[in-house]
Amino acid sequence: MPTLSVNGTTLAYDDVGPRDATALVLSHSLFFDRTMFRHQVERFSREYRVITYDHRGQGGSAPSAAESLGMETLSEDAAALIEALGAGPCHFVGNSLGGFIALRLAARRPDLVRSAAALGSSAEEEHKVAEFDPLVQELRANGTRKVVDAVMYVMLGDATLADPEKKELREHWRTYIERLPPSIGDAAHAVVYRESVLDELSRARVPVLAVAGEEDHAYPPPLSERIAETAPDGRCVVVPRAGHSVALEQPELANEHLAAHFAAVDGASRPA
Repeated sequence: MPTLSVNGTTLAYDDVGPRDATALVLSHSLFFDRTMFRHQVERFSREYRVITYDHRGQGGSAPSAAESLGMETLSEDAAALIEALGAGPCHFVGNSLGGFIALRLAARRPDLVRSAAALGSSAEEEHKVAEFDPLVQELRANGTRKVVDAVMYVMLGDATLADPEKKELREHWRTYIERLPPSIGDAAHAVVYRESVLDELSRARVPVLAVAGEEDHAYPPPLSERIAETAPDGRCVVVPRAGHSVALEQPELANEHLAAHFAAVDGASRPA
Protein backbone atom coordinates (compact mmCIF):
# COMPACT_ATOMS: atom_id res chain seq x y z
CA MET A 1 0.00 0.00 0.00
CA PRO A 2 1.73 3.20 -1.11
CA THR A 3 1.59 6.26 1.11
CA LEU A 4 2.40 9.90 0.51
CA SER A 5 3.24 12.62 3.04
CA VAL A 6 1.40 15.84 2.17
CA ASN A 7 -0.03 18.81 4.05
CA GLY A 8 1.23 17.57 7.42
CA THR A 9 -0.25 14.08 7.19
CA THR A 10 0.33 10.75 5.47
CA LEU A 11 -2.29 9.47 3.03
CA ALA A 12 -2.71 5.90 1.81
CA TYR A 13 -3.54 5.71 -1.87
CA ASP A 14 -3.65 3.54 -4.99
CA ASP A 15 -2.63 4.76 -8.44
CA VAL A 16 -3.51 2.56 -11.42
CA GLY A 17 -3.98 2.95 -15.14
CA PRO A 18 -1.87 4.63 -17.81
CA ARG A 19 0.35 7.36 -16.37
CA ASP A 20 0.07 9.53 -19.48
CA ALA A 21 -3.75 9.56 -19.37
CA THR A 22 -6.03 12.13 -17.77
CA ALA A 23 -6.28 11.42 -14.05
CA LEU A 24 -9.49 10.50 -12.23
CA VAL A 25 -9.31 11.00 -8.46
CA LEU A 26 -11.90 9.26 -6.27
CA SER A 27 -12.68 10.50 -2.74
CA HIS A 28 -14.64 8.24 -0.38
CA SER A 29 -17.52 8.63 2.06
CA LEU A 30 -17.35 8.89 5.83
CA PHE A 31 -17.44 5.37 7.39
CA PHE A 32 -15.90 3.85 4.25
CA ASP A 33 -12.45 3.76 2.66
CA ARG A 34 -11.04 3.98 -0.85
CA THR A 35 -12.11 0.39 -1.66
CA MET A 36 -15.71 1.58 -1.99
CA PHE A 37 -14.71 2.62 -5.52
CA ARG A 38 -13.54 -0.77 -6.77
CA HIS A 39 -16.23 -0.81 -9.47
CA GLN A 40 -15.15 2.61 -10.71
CA VAL A 41 -11.49 1.54 -10.72
CA GLU A 42 -12.39 -1.53 -12.77
CA ARG A 43 -14.42 0.52 -15.24
CA PHE A 44 -12.18 3.52 -15.77
CA SER A 45 -8.57 2.39 -15.22
CA ARG A 46 -8.15 1.25 -18.82
CA GLU A 47 -8.72 4.78 -20.09
CA TYR A 48 -7.82 7.00 -17.14
CA ARG A 49 -5.11 7.15 -14.52
CA VAL A 50 -7.29 6.32 -11.51
CA ILE A 51 -6.21 7.47 -8.05
CA THR A 52 -8.09 6.46 -4.90
CA TYR A 53 -7.03 7.56 -1.42
CA ASP A 54 -8.10 7.46 2.22
CA HIS A 55 -8.80 10.67 4.11
CA ARG A 56 -6.62 11.54 7.07
CA GLY A 57 -7.92 9.78 10.17
CA GLN A 58 -9.63 7.08 8.09
CA GLY A 59 -8.74 3.86 6.28
CA GLY A 60 -5.01 3.31 5.93
CA SER A 61 -4.09 6.98 6.29
CA ALA A 62 -2.49 8.50 9.38
CA PRO A 63 -4.55 9.33 12.48
CA SER A 64 -5.31 13.00 12.94
CA ALA A 65 -6.40 15.30 15.74
CA ALA A 66 -10.07 16.26 15.77
CA GLU A 67 -9.30 19.90 15.00
CA SER A 68 -7.53 18.84 11.78
CA LEU A 69 -10.47 16.96 10.23
CA GLY A 70 -12.51 19.85 8.85
CA MET A 71 -13.57 20.06 5.24
CA GLU A 72 -11.09 22.85 4.53
CA THR A 73 -8.15 20.72 5.67
CA LEU A 74 -9.40 17.63 3.83
CA SER A 75 -9.77 19.70 0.67
CA GLU A 76 -6.22 20.98 1.09
CA ASP A 77 -5.06 17.36 1.54
CA ALA A 78 -6.71 16.41 -1.74
CA ALA A 79 -5.16 19.34 -3.58
CA ALA A 80 -1.73 18.51 -2.16
CA LEU A 81 -2.13 14.86 -3.20
CA ILE A 82 -3.01 15.85 -6.77
CA GLU A 83 -0.03 18.20 -6.92
CA ALA A 84 2.41 15.69 -5.43
CA LEU A 85 1.36 12.99 -7.89
CA GLY A 86 1.40 15.36 -10.86
CA ALA A 87 -2.22 14.40 -11.52
CA GLY A 88 -3.81 17.75 -12.35
CA PRO A 89 -5.95 18.87 -13.94
CA CYS A 90 -8.03 15.80 -13.10
CA HIS A 91 -11.61 14.67 -12.97
CA PHE A 92 -12.43 14.63 -9.25
CA VAL A 93 -15.27 12.42 -8.00
CA GLY A 94 -16.44 12.21 -4.41
CA ASN A 95 -19.22 10.33 -2.65
CA SER A 96 -20.81 12.13 0.33
CA LEU A 97 -17.82 13.46 2.33
CA GLY A 98 -15.75 13.11 -0.83
CA GLY A 99 -18.38 15.18 -2.61
CA PHE A 100 -17.91 18.03 -0.14
CA ILE A 101 -14.25 18.02 -1.17
CA ALA A 102 -15.07 17.78 -4.88
CA LEU A 103 -17.24 20.90 -4.68
CA ARG A 104 -14.63 22.86 -2.76
CA LEU A 105 -11.94 21.98 -5.28
CA ALA A 106 -14.26 22.85 -8.18
CA ALA A 107 -14.79 26.29 -6.68
CA ARG A 108 -11.22 26.95 -5.54
CA ARG A 109 -8.76 25.00 -7.68
CA PRO A 110 -9.67 25.04 -11.37
CA ASP A 111 -5.94 24.65 -12.04
CA LEU A 112 -6.10 21.15 -10.51
CA VAL A 113 -9.64 20.05 -11.39
CA ARG A 114 -11.03 19.85 -14.92
CA SER A 115 -14.42 18.62 -13.67
CA ALA A 116 -16.08 17.61 -10.42
CA ALA A 117 -18.75 15.07 -9.59
CA ALA A 118 -20.48 14.95 -6.19
CA LEU A 119 -22.45 11.78 -5.48
CA GLY A 120 -24.90 11.67 -2.56
CA SER A 121 -23.61 15.01 -1.38
CA SER A 122 -24.48 18.63 -0.64
CA ALA A 123 -23.03 22.11 -1.04
CA GLU A 124 -24.91 23.39 2.01
CA GLU A 125 -24.44 23.35 5.75
CA GLU A 126 -25.91 20.31 7.49
CA HIS A 127 -29.72 20.46 7.67
CA LYS A 128 -30.00 17.58 10.16
CA VAL A 129 -27.68 18.70 12.95
CA ALA A 130 -30.25 17.93 15.67
CA GLU A 131 -30.78 14.45 14.23
CA PHE A 132 -27.14 13.59 13.67
CA ASP A 133 -25.50 15.16 16.74
CA PRO A 134 -26.54 12.39 19.19
CA LEU A 135 -25.09 9.86 16.76
CA VAL A 136 -21.85 11.83 16.61
CA GLN A 137 -21.62 11.94 20.40
CA GLU A 138 -22.16 8.17 20.67
CA LEU A 139 -19.49 7.56 18.03
CA ARG A 140 -17.00 9.77 19.88
CA ALA A 141 -17.69 8.03 23.18
CA ASN A 142 -18.00 4.40 22.17
CA GLY A 143 -17.36 3.93 18.46
CA THR A 144 -19.83 2.32 16.09
CA ARG A 145 -20.78 -0.96 17.81
CA LYS A 146 -24.06 0.21 19.37
CA VAL A 147 -25.14 2.35 16.41
CA VAL A 148 -24.06 0.30 13.41
CA ASP A 149 -27.68 -0.22 12.33
CA ALA A 150 -28.29 3.53 12.36
CA VAL A 151 -25.13 4.11 10.34
CA MET A 152 -26.13 1.47 7.79
CA TYR A 153 -29.54 3.13 7.41
CA VAL A 154 -27.92 6.50 6.77
CA MET A 155 -25.39 5.16 4.28
CA LEU A 156 -27.57 2.78 2.23
CA GLY A 157 -30.94 3.02 0.51
CA ASP A 158 -34.01 0.89 1.15
CA ALA A 159 -33.46 -1.28 -1.92
CA THR A 160 -29.86 -2.06 -0.94
CA LEU A 161 -30.85 -2.83 2.64
CA ALA A 162 -33.54 -5.28 1.48
CA ASP A 163 -32.13 -6.86 -1.70
CA PRO A 164 -30.95 -10.48 -1.13
CA GLU A 165 -28.45 -10.04 -3.96
CA LYS A 166 -26.77 -7.24 -2.00
CA LYS A 167 -26.29 -9.31 1.14
CA GLU A 168 -22.53 -9.65 0.57
CA LEU A 169 -22.19 -5.89 0.14
CA ARG A 170 -24.14 -5.24 3.34
CA GLU A 171 -22.21 -7.79 5.38
CA HIS A 172 -18.83 -6.55 4.17
CA TRP A 173 -19.47 -2.92 5.05
CA ARG A 174 -21.33 -3.69 8.28
CA THR A 175 -18.29 -5.62 9.48
CA TYR A 176 -15.99 -2.80 8.40
CA ILE A 177 -18.10 -0.12 10.08
CA GLU A 178 -18.48 -2.14 13.33
CA ARG A 179 -14.69 -2.16 13.71
CA LEU A 180 -14.20 1.59 13.38
CA PRO A 181 -12.66 3.24 16.46
CA PRO A 182 -14.21 6.15 18.39
CA SER A 183 -12.03 8.54 16.41
CA ILE A 184 -14.50 8.14 13.54
CA GLY A 185 -16.77 10.34 15.68
CA ASP A 186 -14.32 13.21 15.24
CA ALA A 187 -14.55 12.84 11.47
CA ALA A 188 -18.35 12.67 11.74
CA HIS A 189 -18.39 15.85 13.83
CA ALA A 190 -16.42 17.66 11.11
CA VAL A 191 -18.95 16.51 8.51
CA VAL A 192 -22.01 17.56 10.51
CA TYR A 193 -20.59 20.96 11.44
CA ARG A 194 -19.24 21.90 8.00
CA GLU A 195 -19.97 25.26 6.36
CA SER A 196 -21.88 25.91 3.15
CA VAL A 197 -20.00 26.44 -0.11
CA LEU A 198 -23.00 27.48 -2.19
CA ASP A 199 -21.70 31.02 -2.63
CA GLU A 200 -18.28 29.82 -3.77
CA LEU A 201 -19.85 27.21 -6.03
CA SER A 202 -21.81 29.91 -7.84
CA ARG A 203 -18.47 31.14 -9.19
CA ALA A 204 -17.00 27.75 -10.13
CA ARG A 205 -15.39 27.63 -13.55
CA VAL A 206 -15.42 23.86 -14.12
CA PRO A 207 -18.29 21.52 -15.02
CA VAL A 208 -20.03 19.98 -12.01
CA LEU A 209 -22.14 16.82 -12.01
CA ALA A 210 -24.39 16.09 -9.02
CA VAL A 211 -25.57 12.48 -8.72
CA ALA A 212 -28.36 11.79 -6.23
CA GLY A 213 -29.60 8.48 -4.93
CA GLU A 214 -33.38 8.35 -5.21
CA GLU A 215 -33.56 6.70 -1.74
CA ASP A 216 -30.91 8.78 0.02
CA HIS A 217 -31.86 9.01 3.71
CA ALA A 218 -29.23 11.65 4.46
CA TYR A 219 -29.11 14.00 1.44
CA PRO A 220 -32.20 13.61 -0.76
CA PRO A 221 -32.24 14.63 -4.44
CA PRO A 222 -33.24 18.30 -3.90
CA LEU A 223 -29.80 18.94 -2.39
CA SER A 224 -28.12 17.61 -5.53
CA GLU A 225 -30.50 19.61 -7.67
CA ARG A 226 -29.41 22.73 -5.77
CA ILE A 227 -25.77 21.96 -6.57
CA ALA A 228 -26.61 21.80 -10.27
CA GLU A 229 -28.68 24.98 -10.11
CA THR A 230 -25.89 26.87 -8.34
CA ALA A 231 -22.84 25.83 -10.35
CA PRO A 232 -22.67 27.82 -13.63
CA ASP A 233 -22.00 24.59 -15.56
CA GLY A 234 -23.93 22.19 -13.35
CA ARG A 235 -26.08 19.15 -14.06
CA CYS A 236 -28.00 16.72 -11.84
CA VAL A 237 -29.05 13.12 -12.36
CA VAL A 238 -31.01 10.86 -10.00
CA VAL A 239 -30.15 7.17 -9.72
CA PRO A 240 -33.04 4.80 -8.86
CA ARG A 241 -32.75 2.13 -6.17
CA ALA A 242 -29.75 3.87 -4.62
CA GLY A 243 -29.29 5.62 -1.31
CA HIS A 244 -26.44 7.70 0.06
CA SER A 245 -23.60 5.52 -1.29
CA VAL A 246 -24.49 5.83 -4.96
CA ALA A 247 -21.13 4.69 -6.35
CA LEU A 248 -21.34 1.50 -4.31
CA GLU A 249 -25.04 0.70 -4.46
CA GLN A 250 -25.67 1.17 -8.20
CA PRO A 251 -22.16 1.14 -9.70
CA GLU A 252 -23.16 0.41 -13.28
CA LEU A 253 -25.64 3.29 -13.45
CA ALA A 254 -23.27 5.62 -11.60
CA ASN A 255 -20.47 4.67 -13.98
CA GLU A 256 -22.60 5.39 -17.03
CA HIS A 257 -23.38 8.88 -15.76
CA LEU A 258 -19.74 9.49 -14.90
CA ALA A 259 -18.54 8.22 -18.27
CA ALA A 260 -20.91 10.56 -20.10
CA HIS A 261 -19.78 13.45 -17.89
CA PHE A 262 -16.08 12.78 -18.52
CA ALA A 263 -16.63 12.35 -22.26
CA ALA A 264 -18.49 15.65 -22.53
CA VAL A 265 -15.78 17.52 -20.63
CA ASP A 266 -12.88 15.86 -22.41
CA GLY A 267 -14.51 16.33 -25.79
CA ALA A 268 -15.14 20.01 -25.15
CA SER A 269 -11.52 20.53 -24.11
CA ARG A 270 -10.01 19.07 -27.28
CA PRO A 271 -9.08 21.54 -30.02
CA ALA A 272 -11.37 21.48 -33.06
